[in-house]
Amino acid sequence: MRHLPISLDLRGKPIAIVGSGEAALAKLRLLLKTEATISVFGAEPSAALTGLAKAHSVRHAPRTPNLDDLSGSCLVYAATGDHREDARTVELGRAVGALCNRVDHLEGSDFLTPAIVDRSPLTVAVGTEGTAPVLARMIKADVEASLSPSLGVLARIAERFRTEAAALPSGGIRRSFWQRFFKEEGVRALEAGGEDQAEAALRTLANEVQAQPRAAGHVYLIGAGPGDPELLTLKARRLLDEADVVIYDRLVSAGVLELARREARFICVGKTPGGPSWRQEDINSLMVEHAANGAQIARLKSGDPSIYGRLDEELEVLDEAEVAYTIVPGVTSATAAAAAAQVSLTRRGRNSALRLLTGHDVDGFAEHDWRSLTQPGATAAIYMGVAAAKFLQGRLLMHGADPATPMSVVANASGPNQTVLSAHLGDLTQRMAAVEMDGPAIIFLGLSPRHAAPLVALPLPDIATTTLAGGT
Repeated sequence: MRHLPISLDLRGKPIAIVGSGEAALAKLRLLLKTEATISVFGAEPSAALTGLAKAHSVRHAPRTPNLDDLSGSCLVYAATGDHREDARTVELGRAVGALCNRVDHLEGSDFLTPAIVDRSPLTVAVGTEGTAPVLARMIKADVEASLSPSLGVLARIAERFRTEAAALPSGGIRRSFWQRFFKEEGVRALEAGGEDQAEAALRTLANEVQAQPRAAGHVYLIGAGPGDPELLTLKARRLLDEADVVIYDRLVSAGVLELARREARFICVGKTPGGPSWRQEDINSLMVEHAANGAQIARLKSGDPSIYGRLDEELEVLDEAEVAYTIVPGVTSATAAAAAAQVSLTRRGRNSALRLLTGHDVDGFAEHDWRSLTQPGATAAIYMGVAAAKFLQGRLLMHGADPATPMSVVANASGPNQTVLSAHLGDLTQRMAAVEMDGPAIIFLGLSPRHAAPLVALPLPDIATTTLAGGT
C-alpha cells in the first residue's frame, strides 16, 4: 500500500485551489462539503465556478498565486491543466509546508483524493492508488446503493452518545450494542418517529445492555489453515472478526491476521525450532487469564488444531479452569500440500490408508513403525520433517525401503512462495539441499507430484552410508 487512507480534520483549515476550469470546479464542489476555508486562484473562471464561489463566500483571486497567497495552507490543489503552471504551484505549495495534489499527475502529488461515499459523518473512501479511477467510481456506486441515507443520521446520534457509551461493557457486548442500534432498533425507530425517537431507542438499548450480566469468556481454537486466507472457513473468519484477543502461532500467515479486527489485542506465541519459544504452560495461562476477564479469544493454530497442534494439552487446562471453548477445524497442511502437488492422498489400487507422521516429538527425532512404512503402497504425510529428513531417509532405507520409492516435498503450501519438489527416497536429502527449501514443509512418502521439474539423474547413495548418516 503506497498511499495511506486517512481522515484529515479540515475545520477552519485553509485550502488553496489553483485553476479556473472543470478540474478546479470539481475540487471546489468536493471541498465545499468540508468545514475548510477555501481560496481559489485563476484567471477567466467559468460561470459555474464564479457562481459557486460567490454562493459560498469562497475567496476568489483572478490570477496565479504567489508564495504569500499560499502561506498557511494545509492542502494545495494544482488544477490548471497546464504542465508548467501546475508544477510551479506544487513547488510553491511545498515551500510553505502544504501537502499538494497535482490533478491527474500521480508522481507529482503528495496525496490523492479517493472516490467518496458521503453519509456524513459516515464516509467511505475508495482509492486505487491512482491506477484505475473508473474502477473506484464503479465500487463507489455499489457502496452508495448498499448504504441507506439514514445511516448518516444514526451516526450523528451515536456521536452525541460517545461519552455515555464508554461506560458500557467493552468488547463483544459493546460491539453487539452498536450493531443492534445501526441494523435494527435505530433503523426502525428512525423510520417510525424520526431522530428523537431513534435517540430514545438508543438510550433504551443502552439500559438493557447495562442490566445484562457480564458475559463469560470463551476460547475458540481455530484452524488457521496452511497460509492462504481464502482457505479459512466462514466460521473462522466470523470469529476472527468478533475476537477481543487473538493468540496466534508463528506459522499463522499475515493474510489471516489481517482478517481480525484491528482493535483486537494480538499476541504472538510462536515457537521457533532451535530458537526463542513460548512455553506451552505460559500459553495455557494466557488463555485462562483473558477468558477470566470475559474476553472472546481466537486461539489461532496453523493448519488444523487437532493435528500436531498440542490441542489436548490446551483443552485439559481449559477444562480444569472451567473455561468454555469451541474447536473450529481448519485445512491441514497435508491436504494443501497434496493440492499443490496435484495428487490424491488416497487412490484405489494404490493405497487404502494414509498415515500422518511427525519428524519430531518431545524427545527429538520421532520413531515410527519403519518396517510397515517400507511396504509397497505405504503412503504417509510427514509434518515437521525438513530437519529430520536425513534421519527419516536413513531409517527407511535401513529397514528395507526401495531407494526408488517416490517422494514429494511441498514447502509453504498455498503460499505465494510455494515450492513443489519431486524426488526418490534415495536422493531425497540431496535434492532438498540443492533447492535450499525455506519455510514449513510436508514430505510425502510414496507419492510423486503430478507436475514438477523433471528429475535430474543423481547417483543413489550407498544404503549403508545413508543409514549411518541418518543416526542409526
